Amino acid sequence: MTSTVDTSTNGPDLPQPLLTWGHSALTAEFATAADGTLRMVRLTRPGDPGPVDPESPDTTLGEVESALPLVELTALGHGSGWSGPRFTGTALGTRLRYRDHRSGTDSGSGTDIGTGTDIGTGTGSRVGQEWLTLELHDAESGLTAFVELSTPTGLPVLRSRVRLRNDGTRPLVVQSVSSLLLGNLPAPDALDVHRARNDWLAECRWYTEPLRDTVADINVGAHQHDSRAALALTGRGSWPTDGHLAMGALTERDGGRAWLWQIESPAGWRWDLGERAHGTYLALNGPTDAEHQWRVRLTPGAEFTTVQGALALGSGFDDALGALTSYRRAVRRPHPDHSALPVVFNDYMNTLMGDPTTQKLLPLIDAAAEAGAEYFCVDSGWYDDTEGWWDSVGEWLPSAGRFPDGGIHVVLDRIRERGMVPGLWLEPEVVGVRSPVAATLPPEAFFQRDGVRISEQGRHQLDLRHPAARAHLDRAVDRIVGDWGVGYLKLDYNIAVDPGTCAPGPLWDIAPGAGLLGHAQAYLDWLSDVLDRHPGLVVENCASGGMRMDGATLAVTQLQSTSDQQDPLRFPPIAAAAPTAVPPEQGAVWAYPQPEFDDDLINFTLGGALLGRIHLSGHLNRMSDHQLALVRDAVTAYKSLRGDLAEAVPFWPLGLPGWTDEWLALGMRVPDSGGGAGDRVSYVSVWRRDGETELRLPVGHLAGREVRTEILHPAARTAGSAVWDGDGLRVSLPRTPGVLLIRLTPEGA
Repeated sequence: MTSTVDTSTNGPDLPQPLLTWGHSALTAEFATAADGTLRMVRLTRPGDPGPVDPESPDTTLGEVESALPLVELTALGHGSGWSGPRFTGTALGTRLRYRDHRSGTDSGSGTDIGTGTDIGTGTGSRVGQEWLTLELHDAESGLTAFVELSTPTGLPVLRSRVRLRNDGTRPLVVQSVSSLLLGNLPAPDALDVHRARNDWLAECRWYTEPLRDTVADINVGAHQHDSRAALALTGRGSWPTDGHLAMGALTERDGGRAWLWQIESPAGWRWDLGERAHGTYLALNGPTDAEHQWRVRLTPGAEFTTVQGALALGSGFDDALGALTSYRRAVRRPHPDHSALPVVFNDYMNTLMGDPTTQKLLPLIDAAAEAGAEYFCVDSGWYDDTEGWWDSVGEWLPSAGRFPDGGIHVVLDRIRERGMVPGLWLEPEVVGVRSPVAATLPPEAFFQRDGVRISEQGRHQLDLRHPAARAHLDRAVDRIVGDWGVGYLKLDYNIAVDPGTCAPGPLWDIAPGAGLLGHAQAYLDWLSDVLDRHPGLVVENCASGGMRMDGATLAVTQLQSTSDQQDPLRFPPIAAAAPTAVPPEQGAVWAYPQPEFDDDLINFTLGGALLGRIHLSGHLNRMSDHQLALVRDAVTAYKSLRGDLAEAVPFWPLGLPGWTDEWLALGMRVPDSGGGAGDRVSYVSVWRRDGETELRLPVGHLAGREVRTEILHPAARTAGSAVWDGDGLRVSLPRTPGVLLIRLTPEGA
């Protein structure tokens, strides 16, 4: 479906014109309010309340007036229409008038959904999309806003961003601008709001509360005015997901519809919810002046484009998250890693911990190969000849002291000899204060404020908008990948800079938040160019674990570190919830068995990673033959199902995990790619950390069917049992810690 416009007269109580746009899985309806602003009145899936019929429109004037204008923005001299924390009712937003629109369909091969830009080389394909661009104009300031909407064909997901152009005669300083706005949601009394705490070593901790707990009922009728209250959430600094994921969700309390969103910003972001005309509104934003010290100055003819916001609809949280997972696959850069899912061994976690040497690595490489690893990554420390490498990084040249008698190439060659692809750790955006690079690059290549170069934890921050900074990293990566033959880079980022940079000269920013966003987007542009030059390279994104787990970065990199949590008993809630933030084939989950572990703990730490991207570590070279066989069995189980993970969507039989839950469960459904009804197969990981020895897990999408169960991990039959009872699983785990990975195959699949 493309857009249709009905400009006929529909009666005095119906708005004009009516614009309907979308496809079979998602429909958006737009209408003009009494003040002349164009508004999105409805966003629905098939079967949702409020059917859209352009031949017989039933949109009432009340629905239009309670919807939001398509764009809200503030600029110096053009403030809000009212005071309060809500991002609605801005003066400029109410002056933007509809001028034109364009729509069409893209095939999906070779272009970025919603942008039309080339996505570079790589295998894989993106789905097609419907797109709609709505042009709005403010005659007073001369500002033109282009609302750029897109939706992948067949998915109930809307993606939105706003492009501003100053068509006036005077400069305009923009202080905030929305990426996506939606009103006419159910009243706050009917909704629960879901947020995810995302802290170092404790990522992806979702929690739920009634929206009314924050947005109180003030008796709107008595005051003839909406509440000024809003539930707002922000992410600040160069770690955009430090504190919370850049996500949120609303669910109807009766178990009905769900709205789940993400803000695709590599820097600051904000979303807020509030009450409007007895309903609820949602506003998604990138950085703002008030909260991120972000402003941009638009001279006549200049443009600015916001970060993307995405909103998925579903019949519940799991259903909406499934749609968002498919959307994330549709908009990311294609790469063979997304379907191959090779097993990675990394020497860091609970193993070498940043102290690699030839002597330590060679036996570890041999053991990793025996266990079934296909990539071997040498983590931090490989470049250091001192006792403290933290504040000396930046040259990215191998240590002679750590790798005598042939240098690091002895290690890289041994990795290849054992049939694995070599990888190295880098922290490209930082330069240690003691590094020679700190003195050789020009001052403008670094973050600075008031003429002072920023230092954070003994490091300077590069500004990737500067050509010297970019050339420095290009030389390093082309040497490591092109000359040394490294096929995997773990790109870490272990400092947080807030609010950003204000550099003089050609990169001059009027506000540090604008400098931070500019650098973050330039970093992703640099990374895309690296992958264009080295299309087989696999890149893992890490920022002290999951502190940069945002949609913009995940669309470029192949893997995402989910946590640096070192306690195997505390990792399960992270592993179980990680698919809310990242598709399973991209979510790197540590599995670090140790020779001092008993069999149950070895199986437990391995089992937690099997429905994500298993990242092996641990002193495998010190293990007994029996212990190494346990590792090998788990890797074999992973290889038997990884092809399904590339298509699977997650579900949570026990609900999203709590940090201290005794039992946890994560499921993966694999749709029937042949077009049949239902799912081809499902997988469930179940962890027991304490509590009763038996538990029943509902599996609603298979209820009423005959299902064959098979325990894939652990290999020992004494670990536990799983029995299908017609509507769910009865699981027994007699010992703690315990874990089972179960394959569920419905009859006829």
